[in-house]
Amino acid sequence: MTTVKKSSMTSEDKFYGVVFLSAVTGISALIGFGTTIAAVRKKDPKYFQEGAAGLSKGVTEPGVALAIRALGWGTFYAVGGCSLLFYGIWKLSGATNTLEFRQKMGSILPKIKKNDPPTSRTEFDGMNDLLKYVSEEWGKENSTDSK
Repeated sequence: MTTVKKSSMTSEDKFYGVVFLSAVTGISALIGFGTTIAAVRKKDPKYFQEGAAGLSKGVTEPGVALAIRALGWGTFYAVGGCSLLFYGIWKLSGATNTLEFRQKMGSILPKIKKNDPPTSRTEFDGMNDLLKYVSEEWGKENSTDSK
């Protein structure tokens, strides 16, 4: 007879997990941006070179430089804004560690009912089957609410 041991993640494991997911996210963003630039360059090389060289009439900054600067500021505002929001929620909760924060949020937020055993379908043949099921169920839910 074998016993199943619960896995417990150490703080080192969590750190490596965060580093891994951050690296994957960063690499994905760079690849996506690079692929987009390459597609634009391939589709219209003349105008891309004009934009990159800053030869467009009335433009003081090259188009590619402007796009990269906009991406940088957008990233800064998104990360900074979310960080401030999450830090503010943390401080307003008065929690000192993650366990305490989880307990406080658990007492404030509504409870999610357990769906064990599932009362609806959980397996679908494909995306069309899923969308058809969701649209049918949504229609049923709305018709019972109006009665």
